[in-house]
Amino acid sequence: MLMRERAELLITAEMAAYHAARASGDNTAAWVALERAHIISQPYLGPHLANHWAMLGFAFDLRDWREAAGQLVRLALAPLGALTGRIPIGNSGRSNVSAFKSMPIADDLLAKISGGRE
Repeated sequence: MLMRERAELLITAEMAAYHAARASGDNTAAWVALERAHIISQPYLGPHLANHWAMLGFAFDLRDWREAAGQLVRLALAPLGALTGRIPIGNSGRSNVSAFKSMPIADDLLAKISGGRE
């Protein structure tokens, strides 16, 4: 399977986990799923922007204005990162982390991204 196809499947799975967590009122799990979808989507501008839109919408729904402001900044920065090739690998995409900081990727997610067994 091609990397892009694998990424799209993984993003879809993480977004399903996000929606399930939201529906059950588990905001922590919802953010974790959005962060994981962000890590997967970073190399692909369209899905990356869609992920930040989802984060922005969730922040608005929670009335988390600091997070919403951070997502607006990230929506502006994502295209620049894609054009310059300067994407911080593993970054969670949240406003509580520098938009320029690389972060470790969870082992299970790294295995899924690289095509290992789930």
